[in-house]
Amino acid sequence: MLGSKIDLFGNEWLDVVFDQKNKTYGAYALRRQSGSDTTKALLIAGTLFILFFLSPKIISLIKGNEVIDDPGNTTTVVAVAPPPAIDKKILPPVKIEPPKSKVSTVKFTVPIVVDNPAIEDPVMLKDLVNADPGQKKIAGDEEDGQIVITGQTGEGLKQAKIIEDDNNVYGVFTPLEVQPVFPGGMDKFYNYLSKSIRYPAMAQEIGLQGKVFVSFIIEKNGALSDIKVEKKLGSGTDEEAIRVLTASPKWIPGIQNGKPVRVRYNIPISFSLGQ
Repeated sequence: MLGSKIDLFGNEWLDVVFDQKNKTYGAYALRRQSGSDTTKALLIAGTLFILFFLSPKIISLIKGNEVIDDPGNTTTVVAVAPPPAIDKKILPPVKIEPPKSKVSTVKFTVPIVVDNPAIEDPVMLKDLVNADPGQKKIAGDEEDGQIVITGQTGEGLKQAKIIEDDNNVYGVFTPLEVQPVFPGGMDKFYNYLSKSIRYPAMAQEIGLQGKVFVSFIIEKNGALSDIKVEKKLGSGTDEEAIRVLTASPKWIPGIQNGKPVRVRYNIPISFSLGQ
């Protein structure tokens, strides 16, 4: 029987599947009726689909051809009165006047009555040959080329005294006739510092090295004054820098207007431990 052809759409194959099995079980009955149930379901679904698709047409056939008035298509006739008749009488053209030509005018100043006396005769060209124009009439000297000095003289000595008493403090970058300098040059000055500085013991113990920035005034006689520490290093180095500058030899002062002047100077002093 297994070798024979079995129609899968028939019910013979169920007998093969359920051979020697309980056919009273619900599965056997469901499988035998599945074909008819499927056919019935397709028919019912197809009928409902056709009815749903054709329902608008059926409804229109049942109701008949009823005409519904569309209020949007209502036409209202409005009577418009004809325009008034045009008067064909020709009006005269408007007369256009040409623009008026410009008339020459002269500014008129209202005269003012004053109490001033009568003005003297105006200056003539011949009067300017031997005189220059001015606010008032002044008689000049008869002789030409003679210079007359009036008033107190001797202002030159006063100016010299002012220059001699110049106590201003000039900056090192101020343009001077001669800048201040250490005898022998700045190399000699730093050589003096290296020989004169005694390294502070406290700075040696902690290994302190660096620079102390100081400023001072080079007086007219070359001595150093107003020595200040602008940037400190500490541990006795600041005091040592002031001590060395105080004991410094005199400098050659700066010169301005041929006279010695006071000049402020700024230098760094290095403290370095030898290796």
